[in-house]
Amino acid sequence: MRNDNTDVTFLHSMPLAAQGIDEPEKFTFPFCYKPHPLCVAAADEVKSYIEKRTEWHGEIKSGKMFGVLVVRYGDTLGESSCDKKPKLGYIAAFSGILAGQNHHDYFVPPVYDLQNPDGYFYKEEAEISAINRRIDSMNKSGELRTMKDTLARMEQQAQAEIGAMKEKVRNAKCERDKKRELNNMCSVSGCSVPDADMAKELIKESQFMKAELRRTKQHWAGCIDRQKKLIAGYTSGIEQLCAERKQRSQHLQHWLFRQFCVYNANGERKDLTEIFDGEPPAGAGECCAPKLLQTAYIYGWQPVCMAEFWWGDSPKDTVRHHGAFYPACRSKCLPILGFMMQGLDVEPDPLFGKGRDLKIEVVYDDDDIAVVNKPYGMLAVPGKENKLSVYSIVRALYPEAEEPMIVHRLDMDTSGLMIIAKNKEAHKRLQMQFLCHEVKKRYVAVLEGHVSKANGRIELPICADITDRPRQMVSYEYGKKAITDFEVLSYSKDRTLIAFMPQTGRTHQLRLHSAHKDGLYCPIVGDRLYGQEADRMYLHAESVTFKHPVTGVEMTVKADSGFSVE
Repeated sequence: MRNDNTDVTFLHSMPLAAQGIDEPEKFTFPFCYKPHPLCVAAADEVKSYIEKRTEWHGEIKSGKMFGVLVVRYGDTLGESSCDKKPKLGYIAAFSGILAGQNHHDYFVPPVYDLQNPDGYFYKEEAEISAINRRIDSMNKSGELRTMKDTLARMEQQAQAEIGAMKEKVRNAKCERDKKRELNNMCSVSGCSVPDADMAKELIKESQFMKAELRRTKQHWAGCIDRQKKLIAGYTSGIEQLCAERKQRSQHLQHWLFRQFCVYNANGERKDLTEIFDGEPPAGAGECCAPKLLQTAYIYGWQPVCMAEFWWGDSPKDTVRHHGAFYPACRSKCLPILGFMMQGLDVEPDPLFGKGRDLKIEVVYDDDDIAVVNKPYGMLAVPGKENKLSVYSIVRALYPEAEEPMIVHRLDMDTSGLMIIAKNKEAHKRLQMQFLCHEVKKRYVAVLEGHVSKANGRIELPICADITDRPRQMVSYEYGKKAITDFEVLSYSKDRTLIAFMPQTGRTHQLRLHSAHKDGLYCPIVGDRLYGQEADRMYLHAESVTFKHPVTGVEMTVKADSGFSVE
């Protein structure tokens, strides 16, 4: 590893806006964080730089993730000095490739340079591309098309000729049958002796015509078979090329993952095949965060804090807002950063242990059910870390209740009403009401920005984003129907107080319908997945209307959110 800054163009002095800002005590937990003011100041300078690079605007308008890492380095930047007192600077990165290149002076280099023209990857990729071109050329070639056209004509001609021959055989049989009948009639009437030679001739004719039909079928079957073998011989070459392409691609992918060798703060080194349990996902190691930490370790700089922000339009399926900060992706970066942050004093996961000191309010209670008001930050059911949950509390409150008690759930960061069943029959009947969409729920939320319509309906299909769980995504191909009615309650300068009446109950439905560009495009305040971190997520299940599972009486239970935008 290097310990100098010679010829380093991507280490930048902290902007003036960062003066007087204290360093964080611990390094950023990258999967759930509020960007530190040092990172915000550095990111603002990177955004200004991007604005000046007008030649990139067309490309990055479609959206790209950028990141900044504030580092402590040992000597002055851009000066000749003996002062070795640590100073703060920052480095920046982009995910993937920018303007067709891995390298830009302002940004850190990639973990591994895929574009090195002298490298194995570049040359092998060129070979695979050449195979692709050969396959495409052979599939589109006039020779193959001619052979297939010839086969089609043969099959049509064979069908026509054999059909005509069959018709001829049928007609001849009818004529022979008439002759036999006439010959037999003469015999019965006694007018003449049956013609034995005629009977033999008719049999001989029948055998000949059947043989002719058989020979015609055999002839065309042979012609078609030979033509198919010609085509098979040609296409087998394509299949062999496809098999070679697959083998070389798999080998190259595995080889590539071994070249992505990353460090951690302890000086340890692993490649991606050692880090991931199974085959790493495509693009692993090319995101901002691994690039930033890798560069810091190589140059001996101490990571202080880190943040990533989105630049450009929001993708069609996921939610991204121009200029907003986002956590690192979990599918690609969680295993990598889990290794790379070893040796750093990292902030604890802000969600870990959350809810341990929270309490629930019982809003309604009888022998069969209870309705409780869940605070934000509490799980509905125990998680992997066995955090305090609604279930664990009501289990203790109602020790005689039968399992299962939880009828429906709320997200951990959502507050509001949950119905609890105290016996199996009540649970069964309540769940049936949910399945039949008979339960009516009303949520209140505070959104960032102004919703243009006073009321309306959002219909966006939702499914899990398998590349970045627990996020959900809008997908018109794979998503399930999700419908939300809304009514604006009030506005402030830059926020909207709104009521939601969900008609379906998909995971993160209200959060995604609020934030997505095809929805309201105004994320819920404090939504760390689809918006920005705040003191809490301002989403509250305010009322629930249902039929009592025993009495059948319709009842509405309410719990005020206390939200306001004034």
